[in-house]
Amino acid sequence: MTEYVATIESALEQALPRFSGPLAVTEAMRYSLLAGGKRIRPVLALAFARLCGGIWQEALPFACAVEMVHTYSLIHDDLPCMDDDELRRGRPTCHKVYGEAMALLAGDGLLTQAFSVIFTHPDSAKAAKAAGCLAGLAGYQGMVGGQCIDLSADGKDVDLPLLRTMDEGKTVALIQAACQMGCIAAGAGEEALSAAKRFAAGVGMAFQIRDDILDVLGDAQKLGKNTGMDSAHDKRNYVSLLGVDAAQQLVEQYTAEALAALDSFPGDGAFLRDLAQKLAGRDS
Repeated sequence: MTEYVATIESALEQALPRFSGPLAVTEAMRYSLLAGGKRIRPVLALAFARLCGGIWQEALPFACAVEMVHTYSLIHDDLPCMDDDELRRGRPTCHKVYGEAMALLAGDGLLTQAFSVIFTHPDSAKAAKAAGCLAGLAGYQGMVGGQCIDLSADGKDVDLPLLRTMDEGKTVALIQAACQMGCIAAGAGEEALSAAKRFAAGVGMAFQIRDDILDVLGDAQKLGKNTGMDSAHDKRNYVSLLGVDAAQQLVEQYTAEALAALDSFPGDGAFLRDLAQKLAGRDS
């Protein structure tokens, strides 16, 4: 994990260098992109490239791209028109530092830069396939669609099926993109892509439900963001619908589904197994 994250941080720095001209938006982009975080999505891209027998460093353009898309989504999610958050990764959100308009443009800039970075990959066919994967899962049929459900759903009308549909878009879709893009970098076939999608579905749902639990029980300092935000915005989540214990049981169930998906790969899945289990019990 340490090697993956260090390599990702260096690659992100190179993928978005400082700009000496008048384009201040690059500073806002770098402020959010290089703010740290767990880097789970790019790590998954690299780990799946390795699991599928590829040279994991060759997946770095795809890993950087998925992290740029994730960061853009966080910048926009924090805006006053969305969740109106003031803290992200332990420091003020992008719009609190650079203003709403610049934060909006910083998110737009990261989204477009992500696809530019994908096409720095030397294999144009793999780059095109990865770009199509990311575009589909980050757009209205994936992450953006899930966010739309979150914005439009009346809290009291949200039930478990709608909550799952929302989270499959908001959280799971980009994790699926990361895992599948790692497979694409290694030249893996459709069977591997399907198994990676199943793994991501399990890990993504477990991650989101654990996030709901931490929103109630977590320590804001450890999390690097404010807690109690769902209740403050009168949003339903797995804890409000099921309670903490039942929600954690679902985390374990989804994690087990993710682990089962790894059995489809001939490579050593020990790192991914360990990561999935640690995410299921994380406190930050």
